[in-house]
Amino acid sequence: MTQADLVIRDCAELLTCRGPLPKRKDALRDCGSIENGWIASLQGRIVFVGSEPEFRNEVVAGDEIDWIDGRNLIALPGFVDSHTHLPFAGDRVREFGLRLQGWTYTQLAEQGMGIRTTVAATRAVSRDELAGLCLKRLDRMLLHGATTVEAKSGYGLNFDDEIKQLEVLAEVNRLHPIDVVPTFMGAHDIPAEYRDRTDAYLDFLIDRLMPAVQVRRLADFFDVFCERGVFSLEETRRLVEAAQRAGFGIKIHSDEFTALGATELAAEVGAVSAEHLIQITPDGIRALAGSPTVALLLPGVPFFLMLDKRPPARDLIDAGAALALGSDFNPGSSMVSSMLFVLQLGVFTLRLTVEEAINACTANAACAVGRQAEIGSLEPGKKMDVILCEVPSRAHLVYELGPNPVRHVVKNGRLVVRDGRRV
Repeated sequence: MTQADLVIRDCAELLTCRGPLPKRKDALRDCGSIENGWIASLQGRIVFVGSEPEFRNEVVAGDEIDWIDGRNLIALPGFVDSHTHLPFAGDRVREFGLRLQGWTYTQLAEQGMGIRTTVAATRAVSRDELAGLCLKRLDRMLLHGATTVEAKSGYGLNFDDEIKQLEVLAEVNRLHPIDVVPTFMGAHDIPAEYRDRTDAYLDFLIDRLMPAVQVRRLADFFDVFCERGVFSLEETRRLVEAAQRAGFGIKIHSDEFTALGATELAAEVGAVSAEHLIQITPDGIRALAGSPTVALLLPGVPFFLMLDKRPPARDLIDAGAALALGSDFNPGSSMVSSMLFVLQLGVFTLRLTVEEAINACTANAACAVGRQAEIGSLEPGKKMDVILCEVPSRAHLVYELGPNPVRHVVKNGRLVVRDGRRV
């Protein structure tokens, strides 16, 4: 008999999202549904998933078990937000107003606004202030069902402030229930002090910052923004190869506003993800088809920037790419912190089915941060990260817009949100 210390019982529907990962093509529509499902864990790890009769036969229900009533609730894996720029200060409300008047993201950047505005604000705050901002944002993300969040630096763009952001991420990871996956993105932009000396900035990133981040064990991944006016394809390759030598996993911001070949590069070097893909080409789609590199789409970006073009989600799925969704939470191009809203945007703006969007926010999103062995689906041995939503069916996660249906959140086998409030 299996022992357990936490049991969620009588779920109206339990969506396990289990199966071979990453999910591709038709498999992306399979959420592994169990009606009247039960799930149990011991010391934060799942030990049972199945029906009530199976539970009664297999699990010891001792006096010390914590019970959570799942009646009239839909249970599914905690959302994995696999792309955020969490550690920033300030806002870009003035730029938002200019965009409403017709300015584009690129035009704002050319006028010295955009990322550089947030770099100045982030450099100006202390570690404690930045940590406080991150903790408040993580609380909001948790209440909307996120249990794992990838977070990038990239608003420091110098030695002290890049390290500051990453050290803050390590601190909030210790303090908050959400697991924070840190990514070093000193290659988010070229800072003003290096504006006409790109090669010197590349040398600085490779020779000084990468070793410092790695020796302090401050980041799992390295990311670079391959875009016109930022880093060219050749510069991106140089940075990526140096990051791989230093021991980082690779993520690449690719084909967001201009197709430069970064998606093909991501597949070539075995990056964990190619991210954005609004302007992906047929060659880029073919490169990702069958590749282990996840096509990480960020529907909040074209929505927030009011773009007419969106990434070709259906073409990617049909080709066999592993598709995931993330928020790209940041102050300039996607002030979206709710993965529930991202799931909804995946359906309404990318034309995903509800089941495809759920898997893209859970199982495949876990693949986009290299943690699919631990999170993203509800299977014995994985972390007990579960959200329970008060909706009549999984379709209502998308059908009813506005209200937050997340009632309870279990993280690492511990109830951290009860009745919509932090415990």
